[in-house]
Amino acid sequence: MCGAKVGGLSVEGINTTKEAVIQGQVLRGTGDDATPVAGAYVRLLDKSGEFTAEVPTSATGHFRFFAGDGQWTLRTLAPKADPVDRVVQAQTGSVAEVQISI
Repeated sequence: MCGAKVGGLSVEGINTTKEAVIQGQVLRGTGDDATPVAGAYVRLLDKSGEFTAEVPTSATGHFRFFAGDGQWTLRTLAPKADPVDRVVQAQTGSVAEVQISI
């Protein structure tokens, strides 16, 4: 996991013209009271709902996947929270930034 910076994960060193990147942050709560969730798990599911990959969130609640083009579902699993699903579109040459509130 790359180090966190204000505004999200740095993509320095990643050739984003050749990669489809899905990244973001898991937060508990919303607005000014939101806090990062470390140690949650974010799963990457393909368009048919099949498991593809899973990563734990960093100390700052961040995660990152390199995915193929198309529609994906992020399933977030964290203690004391119901699972949260978010649909995201990945495209080579772009970074899909996702914020997930639990």
